Amino acid sequence: MPDTPPSAISAPEQDPRIYFAAERTFLAWIRTGLALMGLGFAIARFGLFIRQLHISTSPHSTGSVPSAGSAFTGISLLVLGILVNVLGAVDYSLTIRALRAGKWIPGRISRMAVTLAMVLAILGAVMAIRLFLLG
Repeated sequence: MPDTPPSAISAPEQDPRIYFAAERTFLAWIRTGLALMGLGFAIARFGLFIRQLHISTSPHSTGSVPSAGSAFTGISLLVLGILVNVLGAVDYSLTIRALRAGKWIPGRISRMAVTLAMVLAILGAVMAIRLFLLG
């Protein structure tokens, strides 16, 4: 870049591609949140379906319902999806403000992505342990 005149080098806050990248990231967070909410809703409803099926096939049964944890898991994923969408909006707003102020730092690690990955890994481990112990 030694031959590039200083006027040709634009600051990140002047480059529209940076804003488009921030918007794509925000849309990916929205997509992730919607997927989590949809999965949570499906799991909660499937648990309700299993419970109804269990009651209809054996109305006099007093045993435990096999899908008691699916409502909790489904609601947890639904709440996590809502949280991801809210935090995605906050992160997008902070990124745009930092870009406009010239304080944006490239290469910054997304704490929200790392936190979401860890929460989902813990939730997956809990579900795997539960399935192993029940099955």
